[in-house]
Amino acid sequence: MKIKRERLPLWLKVKPPLGENYRKVKSLLSSLDLHTVCQEANCPNIGTCFEEKTETFLILGRICTRGCSFCDVDRGVPLSLDVSEPLHIAEAVKILGLEYVVITSVTRDDLEDGGASHFAEVIKKIRESNLECKVEVLVPDFKGDFESLKIVLREKPFVLNHNLETVKRLYPIVRKGADYQRSLNLLGASKDYDSSILTKSGIIIGMGEKWEEIIELMQDLKDIKCDLLTIGQYLSPSDKHLQVKKYYPPEDFYELKRIGEKMGFTKVESGPLVRSSYHAREQVKG
Repeated sequence: MKIKRERLPLWLKVKPPLGENYRKVKSLLSSLDLHTVCQEANCPNIGTCFEEKTETFLILGRICTRGCSFCDVDRGVPLSLDVSEPLHIAEAVKILGLEYVVITSVTRDDLEDGGASHFAEVIKKIRESNLECKVEVLVPDFKGDFESLKIVLREKPFVLNHNLETVKRLYPIVRKGADYQRSLNLLGASKDYDSSILTKSGIIIGMGEKWEEIIELMQDLKDIKCDLLTIGQYLSPSDKHLQVKKYYPPEDFYELKRIGEKMGFTKVESGPLVRSSYHAREQVKG
């Protein structure tokens, strides 16, 4: 039986990506055989970000070893690592003149260090040719291995980001293979290891959580001294994925932003179309 999908509210409608910069960036990425999470996860902000030359590079391949029910990234058995990828990313950053870049990845539970050394190599190569570029890394949970996390932190990324994605109660449904407390521990361990590195997390709402559970999650993040937070609306990629339980109106996102700022987060980016890397550079200004 085919699921009848609801029409999106007006505040979630976006224009198709048609700008000149969008075409140039897409062409460059293709020529260097690079991937962005914007493309792989069908992000609604791809047109805006590409036009502003804001990139979130997806490393460690295009195939994830986990099967989160909300995510549109392909899952299965990954291919071997592309050793030229760090150099190609650094080249793209230089050509585009990027001052801020986000590096994320699929989850690679098949690798001994979860891909941490590859993250570190990407940071190194970017720094070698782009001294002024700030690097934010959006990392997987490395199965809770602190030694893998330290490999990344030793390269001093400007921001260490790890998304909780949803509330604790929904983890078994939404994030199979992940663990709520393990993700919190990773962010807390990062701050304990090097307090100069900003920590960040993101959630998407509309998957069946309760309002008080969102607030509890925000407080859990604040308790481990997380600096930055993003909150956006969940949009189901297809009928095969977890379906949207609720579309929150813009005023609810404004209220969550107000609550987060009152809690003491350095910056809260909250809105229906906000994603973890959306306005990442603006979040850390000042």
